[in-house]
Amino acid sequence: MKRIFLLLFFISSVLSAQVVHVKWSMESKKVSDCEYDLIFKAKVDKYWHIWSIMPSDGPNPTSFTFTPSKDYQLVGKIKEPKPHKEYDKQFEMDVYSHEGVVAFTQRVKLASSNLVTIKGKYEYQTCDSMQCIFPPADDFKFDLQGTPLCASQNSVVETVTTAGTTTVSGDSAAVSDASVNNTNTTAVSEAEAVTPVAGEGKASDKGWLAIFLAGFIGGFAALLTPCVFPMIPMNVSFFTKRSKNKAEGMKNALIYASFIILLYVGLGLGVTLIFGAGALHTLSTNVWFNLAFFVLLLVFAASFLGAFEIVLPSAFVNKMDSKADKGGLIGIFFMAFTLALVSFSCTGPIIGTLLVEAASTGSLSGPFWGMFGFALALSLPFGLFAAFPGWLNSLPSSGGWLNSVKVVLGFLELALALKFASNADLVVQAGYLTREVFIGLWIVIFLLQGLYLIGVFKTSHDSDLKSVSVTRLMFAIASFFIVIYLIPGMFGAPLKLFSGILPPLEYSESPHGFGGGNGGGHQTTSSSNVDPEFAKDIETNKNGIVHFKNNYAAALAYAKKTGKPLMVDFTGHACANCRKTEDYVWPDPEVTKRLNNDVVLVSLYVDDKRSLDPKDYMTVEWYGKQREITDIGDKFKYMEETLYGQSTQPLYVILDHNEKPLNPVRGYDPNIPDYIKWLDEGISKFKASK
Repeated sequence: MKRIFLLLFFISSVLSAQVVHVKWSMESKKVSDCEYDLIFKAKVDKYWHIWSIMPSDGPNPTSFTFTPSKDYQLVGKIKEPKPHKEYDKQFEMDVYSHEGVVAFTQRVKLASSNLVTIKGKYEYQTCDSMQCIFPPADDFKFDLQGTPLCASQNSVVETVTTAGTTTVSGDSAAVSDASVNNTNTTAVSEAEAVTPVAGEGKASDKGWLAIFLAGFIGGFAALLTPCVFPMIPMNVSFFTKRSKNKAEGMKNALIYASFIILLYVGLGLGVTLIFGAGALHTLSTNVWFNLAFFVLLLVFAASFLGAFEIVLPSAFVNKMDSKADKGGLIGIFFMAFTLALVSFSCTGPIIGTLLVEAASTGSLSGPFWGMFGFALALSLPFGLFAAFPGWLNSLPSSGGWLNSVKVVLGFLELALALKFASNADLVVQAGYLTREVFIGLWIVIFLLQGLYLIGVFKTSHDSDLKSVSVTRLMFAIASFFIVIYLIPGMFGAPLKLFSGILPPLEYSESPHGFGGGNGGGHQTTSSSNVDPEFAKDIETNKNGIVHFKNNYAAALAYAKKTGKPLMVDFTGHACANCRKTEDYVWPDPEVTKRLNNDVVLVSLYVDDKRSLDPKDYMTVEWYGKQREITDIGDKFKYMEETLYGQSTQPLYVILDHNEKPLNPVRGYDPNIPDYIKWLDEGISKFKASK
């Protein structure tokens, strides 16, 4: 596995996603009065292939999801031609694929004498020898004419319909019950769109400093790896020796550092400009993307821990290195480019993680500031040591401590990988990676990291540890502190230091930890506290804040009945900044008082992938295309983007009873006095308008 370069593979896949390599067409063929074959035909570009419908632990299988209806039923499994079988070194398993033109066939049986519309979505992964692309799921639709004979069979069909969806694969056709409570929200149409307050419709974008600092810390960590650290004295010495004088050497080294910044910032901006911040935010909450990145980080963690070495093809690196021998700016540029390539095995995991976290802000500036911070930290030593070459003598010599840095980064990659797995679990509300499970795994990871740092065990590439340095001891203390701090979290402690990283307290096997009583993490408010008409729709969260969840219509009706403004909280299960607001800002007594007494709060989860009731499906114009909205999250994401021009979470809006914003919308900002001021402004304007 020495030629693995999964992150480059992933980034190239993302950058190629705009190119369509598979063209789909659909047709139906009548088999009898009540039966049709639905034919999904894929025309795949030369040198590309798509995967079989057979379930796989490797590549994503091609899948077709049918919207249930009492007017038809699926007959048997979906069929495909015999796929091509091949052992794939990347996935380390046999894979099954199709090339050229391939047709998938699903037979359906109608149960109505009228025109029957069959809808659903299809999803696939397409690859060539170098990269894979994951296009978003797309819609299909068939209109088929039934007969009176079909209507007589309706009672049979009704036994297989639910409020969920039917996903058909090569294994089985299974109906999953994804019924959703409290989703009676009135559909939002273009005509009902609310225009934000003129000139004040943008959420604050104060998170850039945190992203910059995260990038800077990541760049500093990359400096201390075996891939980068030994290159500092080598490259600085190269510039000082080839230059005619000290001033020229300093100038060339500074140009070199500037090219490093330009390369990494260009990567961040390139990805963002191609897809747009909103699309990247959507990607960051995608289940399959988070699972893919979870696996990717596990691979990098294994590499850091010494299982194997990740390197780029030597021929490519050597070719770039040869260009660095050229003089002038071109030669310096290729020296910087070669540094980026050679250091890839150490910087790749940090860069990839940083880009994803920065993109999840939904802001165009996120990846820019993240990569700028990373590149600045990475390039700073080259400029400083060129200006003060005497400092080179103070650098510690390369040795076993560099491998220790990689091992520690490996443990941190393992801990971070769980965050992406948790995101996927939260979005689909699967309940596997609960708060207790997540915390338990983190306790094990940081305990092992602390034991490694004090020399209890070593990895295969470590030399013998004769003594524990002060630096190792400090990091070991930090590791053991994290372990001790996390333990009370198993019993219901809030663990605010890791707010936004750990699953929320509501996502616990028991809301108060082991032995803490009934599970579920939230309470339905007693009907004695609120109007009985709405009591079933209202919950009380971990901080005692009363709110509606995913039920905009009920919340609006309750606001009108109680004479209070409606506060909309666009949030997400996988939104770190949402949890930070809920853990640090909302518990403030003054904030809690206003949320409970002066507004009606409704939380709308834009990444909730559970299905809507079919009667609430919406066909809308979105991203320049007619789309059918069939899940809870897309419904509220569409609402947020079309009404308020935002795609980031959290987003807070205070509305009057005509659904007009009373003051500027507000994004993530942990400043409590400002939050109170913003609440008071909206509440005061509502009272003045009555």
